[in-house]
Amino acid sequence: MEASELSGNRRITPVVLCGGSGTRLWPLSRDKRAKPFLPLVGKETLFEQTLLRCGDRRYFRSPIIVTGAAYLQNARSEAAARQAAQFIVEPEARDTGAAVALAALRSPDDAVLLVCPSDHHIIDSSVFVERALAAAQLATDGWLVCFAIPARSPQTRFGYIRRGQPIGSGGFRVDQFIEKPDLSRAVSYLASGEFAWNSGIFALRAGDYIRELEKHRPALVEAVRAAVAHGREDHEFFYPDASYFRQIVPESIDYAVMEHTDKAAMVDTHMGWSDIGTWCAVQVARDRDEDGNSSRGPVELIDCQNVLVESDGPRVSIIGLEDAIVIVDGNDVMITTAAAAPKVGKLAAATRR
Repeated sequence: MEASELSGNRRITPVVLCGGSGTRLWPLSRDKRAKPFLPLVGKETLFEQTLLRCGDRRYFRSPIIVTGAAYLQNARSEAAARQAAQFIVEPEARDTGAAVALAALRSPDDAVLLVCPSDHHIIDSSVFVERALAAAQLATDGWLVCFAIPARSPQTRFGYIRRGQPIGSGGFRVDQFIEKPDLSRAVSYLASGEFAWNSGIFALRAGDYIRELEKHRPALVEAVRAAVAHGREDHEFFYPDASYFRQIVPESIDYAVMEHTDKAAMVDTHMGWSDIGTWCAVQVARDRDEDGNSSRGPVELIDCQNVLVESDGPRVSIIGLEDAIVIVDGNDVMITTAAAAPKVGKLAAATRR
């Protein structure tokens, strides 16, 4: 799709989902200082990076930001520094299936929505835009389009998508969509070379998404429709009715729709994507020295390899460690091996405050 085609209502509407707490990044990520609002890679927060990627008004309309009351102040202040935005304030979290439905029901049926998690990192924003345009063209033909990431390891925290026949210009049908397989299946998917990771970024028309929900999750979409019908608007903020919204059984867009629809498509993306889901992912995304070390704050490392250290004040001196992560935040100190880093979420649940 050429830039000259994206005029007026044909521009893409970013839908920025801002609800994840990022417990595996404790102690930096906490209930009141969530992962999207941390500058984990570079100077901007992950939320700001998301807005910047969708900031070119030749291609994108002003974003719809779906968030909860706990994150509204941060989201509003960071968005205001960049651009105008609409906010949908969820009464409580009901996962991405309902969050995307809120945005879809608040948009024209033919609006192309670009669903973007607010806590991802992408190195090459120009490739992101180019792939968004390709996905938007498929979406105008009725497809629900996933951004596919080349699988590099047998991760169990990602969904997997199997490429089918070519469609349109640069797209493919999705032959199989599997959300978060166990390790043995993830190993087999990687070995087959036929599967990619699902990034959690989607392009779809608002009306098409609602119609798929009506087929596969009618109770969910009816509850969202009632919450929207009885909601209230206050300038750039929309508040769905809480009593109807609480009737929703939480479910992701992946489980609710993408595993079941016959309209699933994919575009391959090589844009340096990371979900920044663990401290190991943070380490990979950051600049490192010749020994694989990365540090922020007053830190001294001697004879260390593949060590990530961050301190907001106290000096940290480390000698002779390998594959370790040390995070100091106020009075909290977290030390783990790289292999155990995915378990940090369990620690955060026990010490959250």
